Amino acid sequence: MILGHVVTDQLKDISRTDAMLIYLKLGFTHIIPLGFDHILFILSLFLLNPRLKPIIFQATAFTVAHTITLGLAMYGLVNPPGYFIEPLIALSILFVAIENMITQKLRPTRVMVVFAFGLIHGLGFASALSELGLPRNQFFTSLITFNVGVELGQITIILLAWFIIGKWFGEKEWYRSRIVFPISGLIAAIAFFWTIQRVFFPG
Repeated sequence: MILGHVVTDQLKDISRTDAMLIYLKLGFTHIIPLGFDHILFILSLFLLNPRLKPIIFQATAFTVAHTITLGLAMYGLVNPPGYFIEPLIALSILFVAIENMITQKLRPTRVMVVFAFGLIHGLGFASALSELGLPRNQFFTSLITFNVGVELGQITIILLAWFIIGKWFGEKEWYRSRIVFPISGLIAAIAFFWTIQRVFFPG
């Protein structure tokens, strides 16, 4: 055991370069293709204002927040149960999707909301590392590169969404009625289902 998590013998004396490569890839794949709930969260953030600068700013605030709680969780300072965190992650997606449908413009308070939700998602990210853990000799290197991988995954989703949706349709008069409402509604429905599932049928 190391920092409360199992680490294989191969990782105990891992080099910095190997740690960076392993955890960068792990962070990226935790978003693409494995992080469907996190993908929907990022898409929900994107839809309200499909311009690159505001969404990347939000995504960065989200990354800073989940880096904090992921580090605390992996260091063993916080350890909230999954049955509590997973429904909150679903609720965060539901909240943002509904907000897209009831507000017409991006407000400064959303960054604070995104940061708060990032703290929750960071505790969820800890489950991705629960089996592998973080090697003691490269703890901070592995932690940072995992989150860099997550950020790269998020930016990939943002760029794809911008190229498919934002670039062509973001300034159209019908953008909200034909894109924001139906997609946000679908995301809200999925997030509501996940919330019920994770509260009443965990595991």
